[in-house]
Amino acid sequence: METFCVIVAIGGLMMFAYRGWSIILIAPFFAVLAAILSEFGIMPTYSELYMTRLAEYVKTYYPVFLFGAVFARLMEKGGLASAIAGKIIAILGETRAILAVLLGCVALTYGGLSVFVVAFVMYPFGAEIFRKANIPKRLLPATLWMGIFSLAMVAMPGTPQIQNIIPSSYFGTSTWAGIGIGIFASALFLAISMGWLTYRAKSLQAQGEGYGGELEQRQRKDRRLPDWKFAIIPLAMVIVINVILSNPFGWEWGFHWDESSLEKFLPLKLSLLAASVGKIQAIWSISVALILSSIAAGYIGRKRLQSGSENFLATINYGAVSSCAAVLNVASGFAFGSVMVSLPGFLPIKEILIAIGDSAGPLVSAVITTNIMGGITGSASGGLTIALSMLGETWAQMASMQGIPLEALHRIVAIASIGIDPVPHCGALVTLLAICGLTHKETYYDIIVLMAMKFFVPFLCILFFMITGIA
Repeated sequence: METFCVIVAIGGLMMFAYRGWSIILIAPFFAVLAAILSEFGIMPTYSELYMTRLAEYVKTYYPVFLFGAVFARLMEKGGLASAIAGKIIAILGETRAILAVLLGCVALTYGGLSVFVVAFVMYPFGAEIFRKANIPKRLLPATLWMGIFSLAMVAMPGTPQIQNIIPSSYFGTSTWAGIGIGIFASALFLAISMGWLTYRAKSLQAQGEGYGGELEQRQRKDRRLPDWKFAIIPLAMVIVINVILSNPFGWEWGFHWDESSLEKFLPLKLSLLAASVGKIQAIWSISVALILSSIAAGYIGRKRLQSGSENFLATINYGAVSSCAAVLNVASGFAFGSVMVSLPGFLPIKEILIAIGDSAGPLVSAVITTNIMGGITGSASGGLTIALSMLGETWAQMASMQGIPLEALHRIVAIASIGIDPVPHCGALVTLLAICGLTHKETYYDIIVLMAMKFFVPFLCILFFMITGIA
C-alpha cells in the first residue's frame, strides 16, 4: 500500500504539472501525500525531510542560478546575444538554415546563457531564416530543442549549464569530466539533428509544404547592437576562466583551490558544510567565471543598456529575482524526489534499479534510472538530481570497484538526463512551443522522433567507452 501511495504521488505530480500547476506549490503536497501511510508522518516529512533537502539544493546550486541569470540578462538586454546569433546566421546563410539555427543555439548555450533566454533570443532569427529558406515552421521547435537542450547543455565538456554541474557535486569531478565521451556524444547529437531535420525539410518541401504564414514579428536590424567580435568576449571568458579555476587537467602550474579552506568553519558546526573542497570547487569556479563575464558583458553592452527601457540596475535586479523562481522550481523537484526515495514504499522500485546495476553495471543502471526519473518529472535537471540523490553514491562505489573513472560516469549520467525529458508535460517544451506559437499537435511528431533517437546516445557512449577506454 505504501508503494501505491508513492506511485499515486508521482502520477499526481505529473498530471498537475501538465495542467500548468507550479511545481513549487504541488511538490510538497504530493510529497506528504506519499508519506501518509508511512512511519514518517505528514508534518515531519514536510518540515524535516522535504524542506531540508530543498535547502541543501538551494545552498549548493543557487550561486549558479543567480550569477547565470544575471549574466544571461545582461547578454540579452545588452544586445550581445542577438549580435552573436545574427552573425552565425549571416555566415551560414539560408541555404544552411537548420545548421545555422543549431549552431547559434549551441554557441549561446555553451557560452552560459540560460536555456530559456537562448530560446527567446534565437526564435526570431530562426523563424526569419526558416521563412527565407521556405522550411516548414513546424520544424523550428525541434531544431531549437536539439540546439539548446542537447549537446551544448549536457554533452560538450565544460558547459556551464546546471545539468553538467550537478554530477560534480556527487562525484567530486569538474565540469570538464569525460571529454572524449562528451565529444563523441556531441557529434552524435549533431548528426542526429542534421540528419532527421534535413530529411524532414526536404520531404515536406517535396510535398509542397513551405514555411506557412507570415512571420509574426520580423526581426529588424538593430544598429545599436554591439560588434559581434566584442559580444563574443564574455562567452569566451566564461569558458576560459572556468578552465583556469577548475583546472580539470590537473596542471601543476594551474590554479588550485585551498583544500583546507573549509576547516576554519568546522568549529561552527554548520549542518550544510560541504564535506570537502573537491565537492564544491566546480560551483566556485563557474560562479567566479560568471561574475567576471557579467562585468564584461555589462561594459560591452553599456550603450544599449543605458538607452533601453531598463537601466543597468533594473536589468541585473530582474536577473537576480528571476533566478529565485528558477532555483526553487528545480529544488522543489529535487526535494520531492528525495522524499520519494526515502520512503519505505519506494524500496521495491529502488531494489529493481540496484539489481539492474548489479547485473549490467553502474553505467547502464545510471542511464536507465536517470531516464526514468527525467520522464517522470519532465525535467532533465530534476530527473538528474533525483537519480543521483537516490543512487549516486552506489554508482560511484560500483564504478570504483570496476575500474570505471568517475569522469566517465559524470558525462554519461549527464547525457542520459536528456533521453526522454521532452515528454508532453515538460515545462521547457511547453515554454518553447509557446514562444514559437505552435501546439503539440503541429510539431510534436518531430520532437518525439528525435527523442527516440537520442535515447540511445548514452548507450552508444557506454559502448564507445568500453571499446576505446577513452573517458
